[in-house]
Amino acid sequence: MTERYVLDLEELDAAQVALAGGKGANLGELSRIEGVRVPAGFCVTTDAFNRVMAAVPGIDDLLDELSGLDPDDRQAIRTRSAEIRQAIEGIAITDDLAAAITRSVNRLGGDAAPGAAWAVRSSATAEDLPTASFAGQQDTYLNVVGPDSVLEHVSRCLASLFTERAVTYRLRNGFGHRAVHMAVVVQRMLVPQASGILFTADPVTSNRKVVSIEASFGLCEALVSGLVNPDVYRVRDGEIVARAIAAKKLVIQATPGGGTRQLAIDPESQERPALTDAQVVRLAGLGRRIEAHFGQPQDIEWCLADDEFQIVQSRPVTTLFPVPETSDQGNHVYLSVGHQQMMTDAMKPLGLSVWLLTTRAPMTDAGGRLFVDVTKMVGSPATRAGLLQAMTKSDPLMGDALQTVLDRGDFIPVLPAEAQVAPPVSVGDAPSPIETDPAIPAELTEAGQAANEALRRDIAVKSGPALLDLVIADFEELQRILFHPRSSQAIMAGMQAAWRLNELLEGWLGEKNVVDTLTQSAPGNVTAEMGLALLDVADVIRPHPDVVAFLERIGLDRVGEDADYLDELPALAGGQEARAAIEAYLAKYGMRCVGEIDITKPRWSERPATLVPMILGNIRNFEPGAGQRRFEQGQRNAEEKERDVLTRLRELPDGAAKAEEAKQLIDRIRIFAGYREYPKYFMISRYFIYKQALLAEAGRLVQAGVLREPEDIFYLRLAELADVVRTNQADDELIRERKEAFRSYAALTPPRVLTSDGEAIAGSYRRPDVPAGALTGLPVSAGTVEGRARVVLDMADADLEAGDILVTAYTDPSWTPAFVAINGLVTEVGGLMTHGAVIAREYGLPAVVGVEQATRLIRDGQRIRVHGTDGYVEILD
Repeated sequence: MTERYVLDLEELDAAQVALAGGKGANLGELSRIEGVRVPAGFCVTTDAFNRVMAAVPGIDDLLDELSGLDPDDRQAIRTRSAEIRQAIEGIAITDDLAAAITRSVNRLGGDAAPGAAWAVRSSATAEDLPTASFAGQQDTYLNVVGPDSVLEHVSRCLASLFTERAVTYRLRNGFGHRAVHMAVVVQRMLVPQASGILFTADPVTSNRKVVSIEASFGLCEALVSGLVNPDVYRVRDGEIVARAIAAKKLVIQATPGGGTRQLAIDPESQERPALTDAQVVRLAGLGRRIEAHFGQPQDIEWCLADDEFQIVQSRPVTTLFPVPETSDQGNHVYLSVGHQQMMTDAMKPLGLSVWLLTTRAPMTDAGGRLFVDVTKMVGSPATRAGLLQAMTKSDPLMGDALQTVLDRGDFIPVLPAEAQVAPPVSVGDAPSPIETDPAIPAELTEAGQAANEALRRDIAVKSGPALLDLVIADFEELQRILFHPRSSQAIMAGMQAAWRLNELLEGWLGEKNVVDTLTQSAPGNVTAEMGLALLDVADVIRPHPDVVAFLERIGLDRVGEDADYLDELPALAGGQEARAAIEAYLAKYGMRCVGEIDITKPRWSERPATLVPMILGNIRNFEPGAGQRRFEQGQRNAEEKERDVLTRLRELPDGAAKAEEAKQLIDRIRIFAGYREYPKYFMISRYFIYKQALLAEAGRLVQAGVLREPEDIFYLRLAELADVVRTNQADDELIRERKEAFRSYAALTPPRVLTSDGEAIAGSYRRPDVPAGALTGLPVSAGTVEGRARVVLDMADADLEAGDILVTAYTDPSWTPAFVAINGLVTEVGGLMTHGAVIAREYGLPAVVGVEQATRLIRDGQRIRVHGTDGYVEILD
């Protein structure tokens, strides 16, 4: 069946990736687009690759060994992949396959067939995909002359599926080596006067309305290899809106006998544009035509030969953050919900739908994240200033990014009067009507706990459609409790008092952020109590060396991703007490986890081994009774600060009145500050009740053969899951597509502000008062501390020592147990009233949040100084 071993590009289309690989399928599809020219060529298909692989002695054992390698073991990967490449290249291409390739070379080579030059390029089946580009992982050979040389380089391309970089990429991204196959594209070699790359969305800003073109002389190899700086053009709506002409000092050209060479460009020609303006506009239009055909932004490689543009590659741009869908074609501005909620990870569909049912704010989702459309708010003068003020206070980078959009003047026009949004009644600016009564937080907390217990009883007797009906209907009750006016007033009472007192004391005493000390060990803070309670668990375990040794093995081996290790504890001396302490902790806090607003995330009760490193750290770093001592010390700090402030105020003119006002605010802060953390605890507790019931139902669906595994429900919206339960039918293909999409979303970084043009806007602090070289952020907990930076991306890897400074992407309540061991906090995301900031103040930890790229700019183990009062971080070594 040699006819399947070699196919002309015109015979291929986008649906034939399995046969032609990503590059071959895309080139075949390109050749079908009217007005798009593709160099003549053919494809050696994956059938040929599979035939060669089948002839390699011991290939199955070699692939098994390769699959078992650690992706960080570069030497082992280099050695094993070289062995496989050598084995593949050692297999002679069979006579019938060689003849088929040679026939295509002679037929497409025309009059110059024996000496025609070709580009021989690898085309893997996991290449140029919508969710993974695999760009540059395999080999390309240019200016290959003659049929014999083509055969040799086809063999090399087949073997290049196992380059070190390709093998490492697959290991890191979960692609099996047997699941990826190789085809080879052979095309007539062009002799271009210019070549380059075209992105139909600006790769810097992600703006879908701007085409970005990079151009240089000769072959594109000089550009993609980084040997020259290209000319760069940006085109919008058929007009060049920006250009930068580079000094191009060399060119790569084909040599007559095969291969390529570098040539220096005459100095007087180096800054000559590689393209005319007319050619730039024409090329941009060609890019838009290709983008329209494929239905998504494209990364296009082009050549200009004899004043004709020819396309030698087009692949999807996989790094752009998706744009929220809307029926309104006008301009829109979206704010990230994840940056406000301290959870910027991608969420699975079930998690998205549960959050959308929870919130009362109008939200949309894109890229597995949630966004709020604030277009009408910023288009209405009555609400614009308030929104900007709120964003600047909670997240200065978001506020600055939003201001950047508004400063353009023409992106968000002022709405007509009849379409403007009325300003809301601002509980943040008006005095809270709630009385200063210590009983109020307790009453609200008890009501929430009672509601959750009632739900737990009701849901236990439900299954099937009745269960889904109950869960969906219960979001009304969840909202009623979560957004009850009394609860909102209690939260705002503490926040307003804190803002007012800080403002007064900075003016009266010249001292910043005094409230940070006054809120230490505030009563009723369920999140702060959670961290101290794990110190108490360590106290139970510390006297029992056999239990400690057992837990250390769990931590080292990463064993126990479920509850099994708890069952083994009673066999050890002291194990029964240890198990009881851990289970009691989980009974109160086991619904928590990193990224807990996503219901699909594994909870501590589901993976209790997550707590083991923190328990061991507490045993190692603290003496017995540390939890109680720490709480009492916080109380003393707050009391001493209160006495100090009131004493100093009484010494001022009109001091008695000032002290009285401050005392009232301090009492209000101490009563209500702790309650700030309860509503989320209530919500997450209710989520866990839903989740346990839904997973039990999923187990029944698996037994019935409707689902493959219980976790498949995570890739369905709640309403879709209700349909599956009702019909006992699930769409396996939809679930597969959702899993693939989620994996691609997880690799993306969500922007704080996103426009409907796809532009991701980061914002900046604009802080001239920060020392040169320091990292700027938002001050959220006062004080200055110096220590060793521990850069931690996964809480399960939080091997912290006393005195460390935690540097991480974001913290939510689940990180609180780690706070007891540290002396300071630096995060990439955060605001004044986010949970990490609240707990840092509660524990008296200097903290700076919103430090862009902190986990990349600060190396693990470096000494740093955190200025929690002024909002910056210095790297000391």
